[in-house]
Amino acid sequence: MSAAFLPDLEAYFARTGYTGPREPTLATLHAITLHHATSIPFENLDVLLGRGISLAPEAIFRKLVHDRRGGYCFEQNNLLLLVLRALGYRVTPIGARVRWQIPRDVNPARTHLFLRVHLAEGDWLTDVGMGGASLTGAIPLEFDRESPTPHEPRRLVREGDRMFHQLWTGTEWTDCCEFTLNEMFPIDCEVANWWTSASPASHFKANATVAWARRDGTRMGIRAGEFTHRRGAEILARSPITSNDQLRAILAQHFDLHFPAGTQFIPPAKAG
Repeated sequence: MSAAFLPDLEAYFARTGYTGPREPTLATLHAITLHHATSIPFENLDVLLGRGISLAPEAIFRKLVHDRRGGYCFEQNNLLLLVLRALGYRVTPIGARVRWQIPRDVNPARTHLFLRVHLAEGDWLTDVGMGGASLTGAIPLEFDRESPTPHEPRRLVREGDRMFHQLWTGTEWTDCCEFTLNEMFPIDCEVANWWTSASPASHFKANATVAWARRDGTRMGIRAGEFTHRRGAEILARSPITSNDQLRAILAQHFDLHFPAGTQFIPPAKAG
């Protein structure tokens, strides 16, 4: 990312509704993570619209802050990286393989970015870009320790030389991602971002994927042609999405994402 770009912190905090302290402390990190995750939805809609995803810091800031859109991990966590560094935090971006709802015997590409924040209390992880499994509070970089967050409990585990971030669903621990502690450099993000946004094999090319953590501890999401509102594993509401008109209405009502009438996310053949 460009070292010359300085984020407009006032605009960012207005976007996320954060009005608390700005000292680079653990408490501030928790609060900023919560406000970001509950204010800026995860979404891949520009991929479906064929617009491409720019990782230029100016483009990320304009889209997610000024244009009040959402984005996926390379946008969300790079925005948070800019903000945290501007506040004086020392942060290392690291990469991962997403394992949310993916079996262990499948090896997905290393196409996820999240953040390691170095504090006097030790190192902590934050991740506002994993959709329905995004963190709403930072977790310590310690293994075999259950950590509460405003939504679900989390933990990190080691299995041989493999490290996993897991989420408690209410009935079992489920993998979110598999990671190493190697830094993910900007060029690594660019390569992975191209595959995620442009490869015909990317699942983001085929379906709308939208998620938003809510302050009441619930999560809303769109995945595989269905809208859900849930608390942990409990489904509070569910409805299939069968048309572009219906999708645009749900995006506006539940995710504060607004698109002009006639915007086509779902190909006519799939919309019915």
